[in-house]
Parts: sequence; structure tokens; C-alpha cells
Amino acid sequence: MNPFIFARKKWREFRNSYALNQYDRFTIAEHFRKQGAQIGEGCSIIPTSLGTEPYLIKIGNRVSIAANVGFMTHDGGAWILRDEIQDAQMFGPIVIEDDCVIGANVAILPNITIGRRSIVATGSVVISDIPPESIAVGVPARVIGSVHKYQEKVRLAWEQQRPPGIEIEPGATWWTSKNLPRNQQLLKAHLLSLFNNPGQTLQPHANR
Repeated sequence: MNPFIFARKKWREFRNSYALNQYDRFTIAEHFRKQGAQIGEGCSIIPTSLGTEPYLIKIGNRVSIAANVGFMTHDGGAWILRDEIQDAQMFGPIVIEDDCVIGANVAILPNITIGRRSIVATGSVVISDIPPESIAVGVPARVIGSVHKYQEKVRLAWEQQRPPGIEIEPGATWWTSKNLPRNQQLLKAHLLSLFNNPGQTLQPHANR
């Protein structure tokens, strides 16, 4: 490789890395907005990239996106037309509506809408729209239940699994509380005690 091109490539990588280090998962939406993405408020976004066309992505309010989620706004299958149409391309937007949870290692293909208050389970591949208030899982992702039933399972489980003595200040969440380190220690001790007596625990599953 030409030394000048190599040096420029390394400088670009360093600059991008430095820029991303200014953000955390609660503030990185600012970075993506500068790239053209439409993102609401109160989101938690762990991935540091929204793919090659971030301007085709719309994310609502209070959306949680876990690590290694892939946003595929570009359909690479158009490559098969390269002998017929040299520059053939195909694109599609991705919309994630308010209050959704996208698990780790999920892949979202072009022309997808994930309806509000839906959960997409870890490792799923989303190839068609997910209706609002649904739980979807699998390859390809399919709807296996409703958020309403899952909410009740979580409430019942948290009644047992919530450690006594935790403190979360008004307006904060578990993850943004200034007491997070202490709360995590209380949680660890409490869960170890519960799971050493499995008959006393409730274990909510999104697919039950």
C-alpha cells in the first residue's frame, strides 16, 4: 500500500476512535444524529456504528440497543447483477419505534419497522416487520408472545429478586443511579442467596 494512503487511513481510524471516546451509550445518539440518523430522547445505544447509511435509520424515544446490533440498510445481494448493471445497488430504511429493546447480536435487514414497545431477543435476524408490543426471537425472527404477559412475569420475579436496601434517586434508572456500585453489590449477594435455593426463585422468560 502507498505509504501516504496507509498513513491517511491510520489517521482517519485514530480520529474516529478519538471522537467516539467522547460518548457513552447514553450520549452517542448525538454522534449518530450528526451522521443523519433520526434518534429520539432517552436512548441507550451500545453499538458505535449504525452501518453504512445511518441517514436511513430512525430510532424513537427510550430505545435500548445492546452490543453488536447490525443495521443492514444496504442489500449486498445486488452484487449478483454486477455483470448486467455495473453499479446496481438496493437500499431500505430501518425504523425502531418508541420503547423497544433490541438484544445483543441482532441483525436488522432493510425496509424493516419494529413496532413500539417490542422486544427483539438476542441473536435474532429481523427480515420482516415486528408488530407493536411483540416479543420476537429466532432466525428469522418470529413473534412468540406479547409484551403484556412478559411484563407480569418480570414484576413477579423482581418482587423476589430486588435486593433489600437498594437506593435509586428520583429520575434515575438502575444503570444511571449514582449508587450503582453499591446496588450491584447488594444485587450480587441477594441473587447468589436466591439461586442457591432455586425453589425460591422466579425465572421470567420472554417466550413463556
